[in-house]
Amino acid sequence: MQTELSKQLGVEHAVFGFTPFPAVAAAISRAGGFGVLGAVRYTAPDDLKRDLDWIEAHVDGRPYGLDVVMPAKKVEGVTEADVEAMIPEGHRAFVRDTLAKYGVPELAEGEASGWRITGWMEQVARTQLDVAFDYPIRLLANALGSPPADVVDRAHDQDILVAALAGSARHARKHREAGIDIVVAQGYEAGGHTGEIASMVLTPEVVDAVAPLPVLAAGGIGSGQQVAAALALGAQGVWLGSVWLTTTEADLHSPALTRKLLAAGSGDTVRSRALTGKPARQLRTEWTDAWDDPSGPGTLPMPLQGLLVADAVSRIQRYEVEPLLGTPVGQIVGRMTCERSVQAVFDDLTRGFEQAVDRINRIAGRSGR
Repeated sequence: MQTELSKQLGVEHAVFGFTPFPAVAAAISRAGGFGVLGAVRYTAPDDLKRDLDWIEAHVDGRPYGLDVVMPAKKVEGVTEADVEAMIPEGHRAFVRDTLAKYGVPELAEGEASGWRITGWMEQVARTQLDVAFDYPIRLLANALGSPPADVVDRAHDQDILVAALAGSARHARKHREAGIDIVVAQGYEAGGHTGEIASMVLTPEVVDAVAPLPVLAAGGIGSGQQVAAALALGAQGVWLGSVWLTTTEADLHSPALTRKLLAAGSGDTVRSRALTGKPARQLRTEWTDAWDDPSGPGTLPMPLQGLLVADAVSRIQRYEVEPLLGTPVGQIVGRMTCERSVQAVFDDLTRGFEQAVDRINRIAGRSGR
């Protein structure tokens, strides 16, 4: 599964794997793909340094990258406390009442929330980059559009490629104008923040819009046949995130959540603003239903919603309250039916890819390999 881009980066397969787990990122690179560590949860620079040290020691010299979340435009002088003060009391009461309805315990005294939206704030992302640029990362990806111009320049000065996610051809053109090297065309089916255009439509639109820049297809991809389809649409690789959540290297810290993922079908996700304030595909739960119910107060815009629900999400996860327990995940969850290693995922991807290429060769009247 090689393309010009994978050859440029020195990887065997044009499979880019986004994950919040260092062990998964390293395993993806060792398996011949390109592991990309999500940095949004690292609010302390030393924690990111610790995990990048670990990846360096376990990646066997293979290339890897980092994914950050930072806006292209900076808002000066706004602190987390300033944002917290904007949250209406009625919304806080709704959170309290919903948690009480399902009997969600309080966190133990002194136990801090394990998930905060501060990783989305530019000053936090810049501290992450100050750490990451001391490591031999080969790719810097940004999930909130193009990163600021000085960040793009800094990456290019260190021979690091820059990627940005796009949900439309219009967004992709803006990335090209901003000097981005790789555009990730993220379709409606994908987990996390997504637009409203499906991958089958979006991928060729973005390929045409930014040519000759390489494009990675994302959303609804979890088999080798789907990888082959993405390359047939003009992509130079695929960007996979959801499929790694049920690998044995993943560290969800929640057997209940793993069970829910393995049992879910492709129709068991929903695009909801419940987690961050922007539409994000995730498991449908009674928590998302509560926020999407017209009788409720409705969600707040980003980043208010994320700050509002941060402690609640931590409590739900900590105590594995199953009716409310969820995670960002794409529609490909319907194929995630058993736990398996990252290497096993790659074995299935390469086998399915070869079968798809052989099938197309036969249809086209060509001999097989």
